[in-house]
Amino acid sequence: MARIFITGSSDGLGLLSAQELISMGHQVFCHARNEARAKETALKIPEATSIIVGDLSSMQETINIAKQVNDLGELDAIIHNAGVYQLPANAQSKDGLPLTFAVNSIAPYILTALIDRPKRLIFLSSGMHMQGNAGAKRMKDILENRNIPSYSDTKLHDLILALAVARKWPNVISNAVDPGWEPTKMGGSSAPDDLNKGFATQIWLAVSNDKDAQVSGRYLHHKKEMRYNPQAKDIDIQEKFLATCKEITGILLQ
Repeated sequence: MARIFITGSSDGLGLLSAQELISMGHQVFCHARNEARAKETALKIPEATSIIVGDLSSMQETINIAKQVNDLGELDAIIHNAGVYQLPANAQSKDGLPLTFAVNSIAPYILTALIDRPKRLIFLSSGMHMQGNAGAKRMKDILENRNIPSYSDTKLHDLILALAVARKWPNVISNAVDPGWEPTKMGGSSAPDDLNKGFATQIWLAVSNDKDAQVSGRYLHHKKEMRYNPQAKDIDIQEKFLATCKEITGILLQ
């Protein structure tokens, strides 16, 4: 039996992942943005071991989430599932950051840096990351001018984080997943992909004993390794992204 924490598990792929893992006999710790969502999640997944509450758009609440997770004891895997999409251009986090950047990029950075290292880490990216830009000028604009990164930028950030962790932490299996364009609340009812395949790779990476599920530093779609934006494997870009996150949060990922 594996012990898994899943962010953003109140609905969508996070909820489906939690339900499937529980049905397989694993111990799942869910996450909800607030108490109201936590109550809804408890009704949807009564078998969840516990539900961690905290708003990933707030750096302090994200820090508190990390503390709550550490109190759970050693984890086998964390699935960084939470994300936001198609927000108003001027939407800001509680800390004055662009909201998409705060939730999709900064929150997984904080959680990764502060939660005791699990055996496996899975970060949800997107095929849209191919249009993202994480070059030095772009990161400087985000840091100094609070320019709004695109959704594609943030999904590239998630891949960069996964690959940087794989490089820095050889004892942790760290990968990124493109779940596809799925008919969830985020993806919309007209999304063309198979919903069941949308969470299968995350589950496989989290708990499978297959040799192919225990290789670190990859970007996968439906359990297959895929081509990705070459910026993600550039060590200088990785280090610049980590340094930007540290400057914004005051938290070092070692």
